[in-house]
Amino acid sequence: MKDPNNPCLFCNIKQTGYAYENNLAYASYDSYPVTKHHCLIIPKRHMIDYFYLSKDELLACNDLIKIIKNEILDKDHTVKGFNLGTNIGKVSGQSIFHCHFHLIPRREGDADNPQGGVRSVIPNKQHYKRNS
Repeated sequence: MKDPNNPCLFCNIKQTGYAYENNLAYASYDSYPVTKHHCLIIPKRHMIDYFYLSKDELLACNDLIKIIKNEILDKDHTVKGFNLGTNIGKVSGQSIFHCHFHLIPRREGDADNPQGGVRSVIPNKQHYKRNS
């Protein structure tokens, strides 16, 4: 199995392919999508995670997140929500150690009970009852 970190898959924009780019980041549709139109937003500079990005890189990523979100909504009217996230560190599930954000479109019925959303990364913490 090829190691996506050696060389870094996300450092080669031509190999990864992209939907959009700006000076500091690019967006690429995920090769292993969670849902249709799942997209990755990737800073061009190789930084291991979110906490090492500059303010300008964060803004560049945010600009692309909004562009992709609007593109997805324009082409797929079944999308009613999104999950947006990043994994930081091996224990969180990060497998490519170049910062990237996942923009995952969500549709009615794509999960039996979506309550808790990103909390489902720890399955027994996903569903909860609010204290009044």
